[in-house]
Parts: sequence; C-alpha cells; structure tokens
Amino acid sequence: MENIVSKLSTEQYEKNFQELHPPLTYGSALAESSRCLYCYDSPCMKACPTHIDISEFIKKISTDNLLGSAKTILKSNWVALTCAKACPVAVLCEGACVLNEKGDKPIEIGRLQRYVIDNYFEQGMPALFDVKPSNGKSVAIIGSGPSGLACGAELALLGYNVTIFEQSDVPGGLNTWGIAPYKMRKQDALKEVELVKSFGVSVKTGTGIGKNITFNELYKNYDAVFLGIGLGESNALSVKGEELSGVISALDFIEQVKTEDWSSVPVGKKVAIIGAGNTSIDAATEAKRLGAEQVIVLYRRSSQDMSAYNFEFDLAKKDGIIFHFLTAPKNIIGKNSVEGIECIRMEPGQPDSKGKRSVLPVPGTEFTIPVDMVIKAIGQEAQNDFISSVPGVKFVNGKIEINVENYQTGNPKVFAGGDCINGGKEVVNAAYDGKMAAHGIDKFLCN
Repeated sequence: MENIVSKLSTEQYEKNFQELHPPLTYGSALAESSRCLYCYDSPCMKACPTHIDISEFIKKISTDNLLGSAKTILKSNWVALTCAKACPVAVLCEGACVLNEKGDKPIEIGRLQRYVIDNYFEQGMPALFDVKPSNGKSVAIIGSGPSGLACGAELALLGYNVTIFEQSDVPGGLNTWGIAPYKMRKQDALKEVELVKSFGVSVKTGTGIGKNITFNELYKNYDAVFLGIGLGESNALSVKGEELSGVISALDFIEQVKTEDWSSVPVGKKVAIIGAGNTSIDAATEAKRLGAEQVIVLYRRSSQDMSAYNFEFDLAKKDGIIFHFLTAPKNIIGKNSVEGIECIRMEPGQPDSKGKRSVLPVPGTEFTIPVDMVIKAIGQEAQNDFISSVPGVKFVNGKIEINVENYQTGNPKVFAGGDCINGGKEVVNAAYDGKMAAHGIDKFLCN
C-alpha cells in the first residue's frame, strides 16, 4: 500500500482511542444505583443472556457492599468486565429497563457493572468462591475466548482439572484481539484470564491443535473436551483484485490496532469497508481514528437490513464515516496495490419465505471510487476443516450441532459453545454457553 496517511502524535492517538464511556466515580455510582427500582420481576435480568441478578448487584452498590456485588455478577458471568464495556446494553439489559417506559433514562447497568468489577480487580481479586476438592477428572478446552474461559472457570470450581489450549501467544480470544480499543483495552481481557487461572485452570498458549498437539491426544488423555474455537478466517469477497496489497480482513486490521502500537498500523488515506455489521463499524471508526482522511462503508443491502446496532451506526456517522447502501463491490482496481474499487448499484428483489428481500445488480450503474485500502468485513467462515476431523461432531449450516440441553455434540465426550455453535453472537452469549456447557460436562462425567 503506497498511499499511507501521515502519522499522528502519541497524544492524538491516545485522544482518538480514549474510552467512549469513562468509569463512574464513587459518588456517581452511588447516585446511579439509588435510581434503580429493584423490580421484583427484573426485566433487565431476563434480557441479559447470562441472567445476572442485576437488581441485587445494584442494591449492594447502594449499601457499599462492592465485593458482595462482584460475587453476584461473577457467579453468572466470568467475563463480566468485557461485557460491562463491550456489551450492546442498549438492546439488552438497559433496553429492558422499566424506566424506558416512563420516559426516563434507563439505569446505566453496564457502567455500574464495570464500577464493581474494576473495584474487584483493584482489590487484587479476593477469593469469593470456594473451589471443590479435585474429583480426579480432567477436561481439555480448545480456545481461550469467552466461552472457553467461562467453561474453564465453572469446571474448576466443580473440582475438575482443566487445561485450556490456545494457539495464540496471548490468551483471551476475541476479547483480547477483536474489540475496538475505545471500548476495551486488551489488558482488561487479560485480567479475566488471570481470574480464571486463579481457580487452578492451566492456560497453554502458543499451542495449536493439529500443530503442537493433536486432537486425538486430547481425546485420549482427557475425560471430556470442550470446543470454544470461535470462527475462522474472514469470508472472501470473490472479486478480481482481492489479492492486491492494501486489501485486508477487518479482524486482521482490528488485531493490528489492538497492539496499541498505533503508529505502526498501515492505513490508507481513502479507505473502503465492505459490509455493515458491528465489526465493519469498528474497523471503519478505527481507520478514521488512525488518521484516514475518508472512510466509506459499502453495503449491498439497505440501511434497514444492516446488522450493526443503531448506536454503532450513530458512532460511525459522528466520526464522519460515509455510507453507500445498495452498493456492491464488483472489482478492486490496481496494479500492485489498491487504487480504487468498482461498484455497482443494487435494487431490492422479491422477499423469500422468511420475508428477507434479495438484492439484484442494476445493469449499467457501475461506478468507481478512488481508494487505497479495502477492508473486508462480510463475516467469517467456520473452521470446517478442523471440525470435520473431530469424530462424531456434526457441522450444519456453518455451525456445530449440539444438544441444546447440555451443549453435547454428536460425540458424547465432546461439547461446544460460543460462536462455533451460534454463527457469531455477542461475548455475553458465549459466556453463557461456556458456563452451561460446563454443567453439561459435569452431568455427563458424573453419570
């Protein structure tokens, strides 16, 4: 990529990537907790995929029982700091707050949860849970993302010998590498890894399955195996020019940004993002904050069809991101590196049986946008090659098939959770999966 933006000052980078939502102070946390109505039916708790007793943890803040509050949160969610900072609370717990119906501002549940968990880590992670004596059984967990960590923590407390295998040299999965730094820094994700390790869980980094150790070895040496492998590589655009210098996947781009060595991250002056999901928005805003002069998001469907949340869309527009809806890439233009992207206008077609409308290209509407960088954000492929090598595990519609009651796959000894079973949802969904799978494993091994 030849046309790279001028580097910003260290101070400007820090300003651009500062937290969107700063932490609450002692006084503001008390004031906010006192606004809670402590609803008996807690619609916020029902809206949270991990079902944290939100009324209880907020009430404990109001009585200055912060460790008790932390215990209430953590017994439901082992990656509570990540969720406090990165969860789409506006469409989950805070979206369900009864104050919305009264026309009032909802309780800032996410920031209150962060206040409690920040305090817990600042206090040195005091012991809040008892670890049962070893039961002599062992479980291997593949992947140290949120589902793997949650599964490992829960099993360790139940007395299992747990080892997490992580192919990266730094653990935490997408919590560490895939969340925009203005939402959460990687140090926060690593705190949660240390919490899980404090229960006796062993985390072996730099250990790829099939590279450093075979799946068969794990299958033979452990009583059960949990797959928390997430998804694999980014989907291809399948257009001419995709191999040019300056074309990168959104996850690879975000991972570079997450090193926080921002001056070393290549970014073009004019950047095109393909796709309109939450990952696309993260990549777009990060490119802008790295100094890109113009960032354009191209999406082949309408704005009503995009999967990005409204608050993410609003953030991007505030950052000056340009959106072209009903626009699809046709070719990426350039000799050795990206010089432009040829696009074509799309129009809605007929709805399918589920009501989703197809989109069709409009002949003769091709046009070219000069850009020097293209970021692909059109989803990820499942790790089909790996999954197909695991005996008895079925792969259906891009997801591992499980028994929803206990998270067991077609192989009784193998369980799974997180993005590899749901196709890619929120961190909080993966945390719930991991915890519930742990109890599925416990019942299986106890029987």
